[in-house]
Amino acid sequence: MPIGGGSFTVQNKVLPGAYINFVSMGTNAKMGERGVAALPLELNWGPEGQVFKLDAADFNATSLKVFGYDPTDANILLVREAMKRAKTLLIYRVNGGGTKASATVGGMTVTAKYGGTRGNAIKVAVITNVDDATKADVVTYLDDMVMDSQTVAKSGGAASLAANDFVTFGTAATLAAATATPLTGGTNATVNAAKHTAALTAFEVETFNVIGYPGTVEDIKSLYAAFVKRLRDDEGKKIVGVLYGYDGDNMGLINVKNGVVLTNGTTITGDKAVAWVTGASAGAEVNESLTNTAYDDAVDVDIKYTKSQFEAAIKAGEFVFYADYGKARVLTDINSLTTIGQNMSSDWVSNRVVRVMDGWANDVARIFGESYIGLVTNSDTGRQLFKADLVSLALQYQSIDAISNFKSDDITVQQGDGKRDVAVDCALQPNDSMEKLYMTVVVN
Repeated sequence: MPIGGGSFTVQNKVLPGAYINFVSMGTNAKMGERGVAALPLELNWGPEGQVFKLDAADFNATSLKVFGYDPTDANILLVREAMKRAKTLLIYRVNGGGTKASATVGGMTVTAKYGGTRGNAIKVAVITNVDDATKADVVTYLDDMVMDSQTVAKSGGAASLAANDFVTFGTAATLAAATATPLTGGTNATVNAAKHTAALTAFEVETFNVIGYPGTVEDIKSLYAAFVKRLRDDEGKKIVGVLYGYDGDNMGLINVKNGVVLTNGTTITGDKAVAWVTGASAGAEVNESLTNTAYDDAVDVDIKYTKSQFEAAIKAGEFVFYADYGKARVLTDINSLTTIGQNMSSDWVSNRVVRVMDGWANDVARIFGESYIGLVTNSDTGRQLFKADLVSLALQYQSIDAISNFKSDDITVQQGDGKRDVAVDCALQPNDSMEKLYMTVVVN
């Protein structure tokens, strides 16, 4: 074996030998995951002034702690509707910042963890410990359910009480026995445009697929529409927005027209159905359409339309539910785009096609940012590495039927105008789902 050997950076070795570099081709390209929805919600309990995350797998287990209610409670209806399809829900509580309920119990001040009316359902008791009369059990209740119990010394023990998921404790020299005492004075803050502006500011630094506004205030709808357009067009973040009764004429905005009736008789009006559409649109994969998808647990629609009205709705870019023998289904999975401009296609009204386009844009940006910016030389070798990753990504899209007829020659990667610039030309053919059948039957 020659004395020399190893890897090389430049061809300047002195000793004879084999200098070999190993370079990975196409191992950095992986499709991004979908399923993250974002909603600004009015809630009676929960974190305030921040975005907080809820995973679908944790909803049932954490609902009481996070929202103050059982997961089936009507007060968190929109959370439940979104979580029927979303994998993860990002929430900003737009009525947060209200007064925290409080009470004096056993000589100490007890304060709800969050502002909001749900704090008024909390009670705290100080009970003499049955085994040691010098100690007290401090018990926190929510709707008469025990949420927390701590045993401390009556004298000076209040200082050692730890805050729990529902209250914080003040101090008292001596804890006196007290029956379950309700906290009072908890209120929700007023919801206005400023609260929604704060929500959008908080959401902007998060990663999500779809954001919805489940409300009817026109000025606030416009805030969310402008937010989505700016992130898509100026920031390169290909998100989608869901609004009710809003003619956005934009491939990044879904315009919900009507609502549904649930199995238990609850009517989800169109503005509230935004929550389900947001979760379902986020949860849909790039090779999936919501056309003809049944709204979970729905048995009817709240407003019925004629065939001509359905046709008009489609032409107007409206996302409509229709009744179908005890179910409510999506008529067609479209966005609000109605004006097909230059360099646009009529296929772009399809949300499945948009998911492919947005997914590709987000995946390429992520791969380039994680594996190439500042890390790989802008040489023929570096550009071929980048192309290999893009080809690998496209083949993944094609393997799940998101695109068709892809060939490696459909992507070219060249040096741009500057030494740090990379110019890519790419041709993709997104697929869509079957929706219309035209059949001619010849009968002899």
